[in-house]
Amino acid sequence: MRVNTFVDAQNNLATAEKAIARYQQVLDLNSNTDQKINSAKGIAYLYLNLKRWDDARKYYQMVSGLDPNDSEAPYSLGVIDWTQCYQPRMEARVRLDMKPDKRLNAKKPAPKKLCNELRARKWTVIEDGIDKLDRAIQLRPDYDDAMAYMNLMYRERADLECTDLSARDQDLKTADEWIDKAMAARKANAKKADGPR
Repeated sequence: MRVNTFVDAQNNLATAEKAIARYQQVLDLNSNTDQKINSAKGIAYLYLNLKRWDDARKYYQMVSGLDPNDSEAPYSLGVIDWTQCYQPRMEARVRLDMKPDKRLNAKKPAPKKLCNELRARKWTVIEDGIDKLDRAIQLRPDYDDAMAYMNLMYRERADLECTDLSARDQDLKTADEWIDKAMAARKANAKKADGPR
């Protein structure tokens, strides 16, 4: 039996829009802070899954405003920043038929021009992502997923070090350090979850 994915997608979208409207009603009412936080998280999560980045960002920022100690909101904002940098960079690399191990800051004119264009458009997004992920890790020092994304953000930054190869090398070194931290935290978290033996 063949499933009509378009109809399924339309039904999912309609369900998501209804859920967003319900959550928004809670936000519009004189709700308590916990209810507002849960509703804002619900809306943000749905928008995140719909790839409506600006809408998701707005509601995750609302969560951070309502609860500055929530580590999930800055983590999610960091993930959005990474997504908004990674996708255009990968699409541009494909257009130039660049292999994964080739640097954007190569001496050839096309990759160098692309590097400078992407840097102009995405550098502040990368820096914001690093700041947000750093905040999430400050709030939750064992946040292995945030550490893994920190690794990815530094790799994004490294690929946009258009002229400074030592800065690129330092970013890659920092990325490697973050992946090591993420793996160690993940292992420690798994051990905690298993409990004493």
